[in-house]
Amino acid sequence: MVKSNIKTYSELNVIYEDDDIIVINKPAGLLSIPERYDKFTNSIFRILKKQFETIFTVHRLDRDTSGIIVFAKNAESHTNLNTQFEKREVKKIYHCVIAGSFNKENLLVDIPLLPDPTRKGAMVPSARGKESFTEIKLLEKYTRASLVEVNLITGRHHQIRAHCAAIGYPLLVDELYGNNTEFFVSAIKKRYKVKKGDEEQALISRITMHAYSIEFKHPKTNETVSFLADYPKDFQALIQILRKYASVRNWF
Repeated sequence: MVKSNIKTYSELNVIYEDDDIIVINKPAGLLSIPERYDKFTNSIFRILKKQFETIFTVHRLDRDTSGIIVFAKNAESHTNLNTQFEKREVKKIYHCVIAGSFNKENLLVDIPLLPDPTRKGAMVPSARGKESFTEIKLLEKYTRASLVEVNLITGRHHQIRAHCAAIGYPLLVDELYGNNTEFFVSAIKKRYKVKKGDEEQALISRITMHAYSIEFKHPKTNETVSFLADYPKDFQALIQILRKYASVRNWF
């Protein structure tokens, strides 16, 4: 698990802000909202609460997921956005690096999910679970991994991670649903050497998922708005290394 040292509003990467909403590019390692049993844990909500008299949570991202997240600045906007989420009118796009060479250009995953009774916090495919839909589009293929774009149609807990694992392509780094806790350059670069006395540092040590974009109707103007969140350094570095040492030609 990575940690974030961001503690003030001025340190947040604010993509957009007006009187009704604030859109932030969340760094990996920072909670969206306080933990249930520790309300004083640092989080975006807590930082915003110090900056504004009123702030409302619209949706959330896992601690180790980077990317776009929206908060409402008044009750009316909060209600409006919640309704859009409930009606599945919000389009949320994620970019993920998954393990293995994905063998389809597009795939709709329709697998119900249920809380796993054997693993706290995890989800498991089950006919008794809630309906869950995920659209996956291949963006780039490498010899041991793939970059995919994911349209999260429903918003179940851990849905992308559970669905990717269920179809045989867990996130490249995902301790809970996959096999790796970190990813190293030496995993794909032949004859990779570390200087004597040094230890190889992980290229990325958190789940390989980034909330890339979001689209919804502005709660006050009702106009469709969309926002993008640039890749953070660790995710961008992973893509660059995969392109350099594990690229696949003519994969379509």
